[in-house]
Amino acid sequence: MKKLLLLTVSMIGLTAAAQQTMTPELLWSLGRVSAVGISKDGKSIIYRVGTPSITENKSVSKYYKVPVSGGKGLEIKSTDGLVSDKNLSPDGKMMLTSKEIKVEKIMGSDIYPDLEKTTVQVYDGLDYRHWDTWNNGTHNHVGFYPVADKNAFTDIMPNEPYDAPQKPHGGDEDFIWGPNSKTIVYVCKKKAGTEYAISTNTDLYEYNLDTKQTKNLTPDNPGYDTQPAYSPQGYLTWLQMKRDGYEADKNDIIVRYNGIDMNLTAAWDGTVDSFTWSADGKKIYFLAPIDGTKQLFEVNFPGKTKVSLTVKQLTDGVFDVTQIVGFVGETVIVERTDMNHATEIYSYGFKKKDWKQLTHVNDATYKKLALGKIEKRYVTTTDGKKMLVWVMLPPNFDAKKKYPALLYCQGGPQSALSQFYSYRWNFQVMAAQGYIIVAPNRRGMPGHGVQWNEQISKDWGGQVMDDYLSAIDDVAKEPYVDKARLGAIGASYGGYSVFYLAGIHNKRFKTFISHCGVFNLQSMYGTTEEVFFTNWDSGGPYWDKNNAAAQKTYTQFNPVNNVDKWDTPILVIQGGIDYRVPIGQGQEAFQAAQLRGIKSRFVYFPDENHWVLKPQNGLAWQREFFKWLKETL
Repeated sequence: MKKLLLLTVSMIGLTAAAQQTMTPELLWSLGRVSAVGISKDGKSIIYRVGTPSITENKSVSKYYKVPVSGGKGLEIKSTDGLVSDKNLSPDGKMMLTSKEIKVEKIMGSDIYPDLEKTTVQVYDGLDYRHWDTWNNGTHNHVGFYPVADKNAFTDIMPNEPYDAPQKPHGGDEDFIWGPNSKTIVYVCKKKAGTEYAISTNTDLYEYNLDTKQTKNLTPDNPGYDTQPAYSPQGYLTWLQMKRDGYEADKNDIIVRYNGIDMNLTAAWDGTVDSFTWSADGKKIYFLAPIDGTKQLFEVNFPGKTKVSLTVKQLTDGVFDVTQIVGFVGETVIVERTDMNHATEIYSYGFKKKDWKQLTHVNDATYKKLALGKIEKRYVTTTDGKKMLVWVMLPPNFDAKKKYPALLYCQGGPQSALSQFYSYRWNFQVMAAQGYIIVAPNRRGMPGHGVQWNEQISKDWGGQVMDDYLSAIDDVAKEPYVDKARLGAIGASYGGYSVFYLAGIHNKRFKTFISHCGVFNLQSMYGTTEEVFFTNWDSGGPYWDKNNAAAQKTYTQFNPVNNVDKWDTPILVIQGGIDYRVPIGQGQEAFQAAQLRGIKSRFVYFPDENHWVLKPQNGLAWQREFFKWLKETL
């Protein structure tokens, strides 16, 4: 009898353990996996696991290797020499890198050496601050050094007030050796000040080590030229957007073949995230958004100018393929994630079309969790289009019960709402607290054709708002949705969406949460740093009275003009060093809500930018988020 009792208690314990749900604390304990590469001998995957330390308020990284066939990860002390380094010249003599170089005199102590304690900063043009950093006169410069002497750095951009890699997020994908070790190709926007702030015109530049001369390889393209690479046969390849000032333009794969620039994806109705060549140089594999996911594609390259080019989708499923790591025989190694699982590394077999998970960093955690069901739903929009809507149900969902629902408004405004796994806007955590998540692939999302993607520009408060309301209204018809307990949440453009919906929702929603959202389009135009973005999406400056598109944006689509209709509690979250959507946007919204007597709260992170990156701030964000929902929904 005693043994039976112990067995029963044990089984209850196992059942209880299996029914745990994700919490903010558990989310911030997960290992964050990123691939370093495939070992030189082709036998192992080298990867990094970053684990946030709440007590130390930083992330701690460790490195591991796992057999390409799968198995247990083995910790390693260093990755040196294990993986081929693209920054090592083909002849093995030189290393390519970048450094911050002081170029301009902007700081007062540089301008006036006798005033060493002055804090003045002097600017003659825009781009005086970018993302989360003020321009102090230093710029990223590409250079190289002999393998035997790391200190012998040669700057190939001497005295140039330009950045390569691009700030703020550029990395070593912005530069590459030429096949003969005699040239370096790098990405740069060779514009400064105000000219820099209003343009997206990066070009590919080629530096010759012998002549010390630099040549612009893409002078005729006015938009982005990025991610240079060489085919196995030595053909320069890169990603290209055509229009200056449009950061979300269709991204195509260009190959320079015998002096002719071939656009391999021109006829394909999609946009490319990243690419890599096959070993034989006959195909290019690339990643792209498609129907609410990110998948692996290929396009043929037969080495001829007059040939039929075919884009083929290779993978399909409710997940995102987020990085191509490399190839081993007939398999490709990739990073993969979905709304219920953080990134892990997988192999995909081209012949059998089979998946195999290679790393298992967070498996033990997920085995203890009850996961919410992810549903793919299609909703008819007000203009008769079919719109994909992701719906995530709470763990242990019971259709006989009623649940509150949250309309998730994606930022960008042209970022893919795919099967991403966020450590802030984490649908699994939200669902685990008992909320249904409604995430529409509204107008402006890539992955549904170029026209759908472009329709949001200069129409921020138009069809897209109808798309949001169509999505929440459709899901709210379900008997398990509590129509009296609906909320709307979002960041950046999603935060703008929340502010705008607050003035037009006709009492649909009971609460709102906006993180770093655009509230006043006029003051946004006057304080944001990448002016090309507001020029394109808003239609131009607010003072141009003859510009019908701009005037419609600043009047009809400006949330500040609908504050008199606000009637619902709103939480405003803002980062203090967010220069993309500056602090005044959140302050104006909170002040308006307070002075109108609306229940509101201002959650301010003085040391965070457009994101929340520090572990303790991340947990505080989650706690404030759910505390507000508990109070108001």
